[in-house]
Amino acid sequence: MRTIVLSFRSIVFSSLILALALAAAQHARAQGLGYEGPTGVFVTPLASVAASPANGLGKPAVAYHFLAGGNVVGDFSTVSVTEGFAKRFEVGYTSEIHAGSDNLANGSGGLPWQFNFSIVHGKANLLPENYGKRNWVPAISVGAIYRFDDNEAGDGNNDSALSSGSQTNNNADFYVVGTKVITQISKKVPVLISGGVRGTNAELWGLGGNAPNYQARAFGAAALIFTGPSKSTIIVGSEVSQQPKQILVDKTLTLPASILDVPTSTVFAARFIPSSKHKFNIDAGVLHAGEGGNNPVLNLRYRAAFGISYSF
Repeated sequence: MRTIVLSFRSIVFSSLILALALAAAQHARAQGLGYEGPTGVFVTPLASVAASPANGLGKPAVAYHFLAGGNVVGDFSTVSVTEGFAKRFEVGYTSEIHAGSDNLANGSGGLPWQFNFSIVHGKANLLPENYGKRNWVPAISVGAIYRFDDNEAGDGNNDSALSSGSQTNNNADFYVVGTKVITQISKKVPVLISGGVRGTNAELWGLGGNAPNYQARAFGAAALIFTGPSKSTIIVGSEVSQQPKQILVDKTLTLPASILDVPTSTVFAARFIPSSKHKFNIDAGVLHAGEGGNNPVLNLRYRAAFGISYSF
């Protein structure tokens, strides 16, 4: 049962990454917040930060994301607020809310858990895009994401608490990311590329519990930016993010990839920005989560979700 619970937690998180596939931020004439709160893609940040003046605070950006996880894993929502300042920095807070699933006890096949947790994040832009009027220079930023108060996921201290909710799970990411919008190929259809590496001790960003130790994991995104009707913007593309291959169950036991397959997450999604005058975004996408290792229940390949974000 412990393996099934952890496995489904991995599925839940993989499903979550599809909701906000491509946030082209300032380049797409709107700020976009990811699922965990940073300006960026769904769970991989871009090098851009929330808008602000050079000598003060900007207006906050807010977002809501929803995942219809099905009757097994339940539905998930996040509510985020992010604030930029000094044109180079951003900080924010996100609340993760699990609406619950059908319980195994009632014969519906759902898993008997319900969990909420909190996320804080910060990002600093070290190098602006096109610095020194060189159009080949990417934007480069560093940042961190800290997750806490998850009372349902294992952190290696007390695996019996997986079903009782009596422990707290904390983990973090530290990352560097570079982002560039390429207009030399086509000025009518710019290409956004982004990539980076994160050091993390979180399995599937905390929804699968903790990894045995900190690991370096790569991530990246690519998108095409189109001009739509009435000067709207349409962004289509893909995102990938490597995951740790082991889950920490207790201090002496981990779940290896032979038991639980945690594939590199792949997202195909779109963002629609109705107007350049209003920083409002609508997002939708589809995830390929891969196979489920030795557990056939884990062959979950498609989940649909949506997100909206707005900058004041």
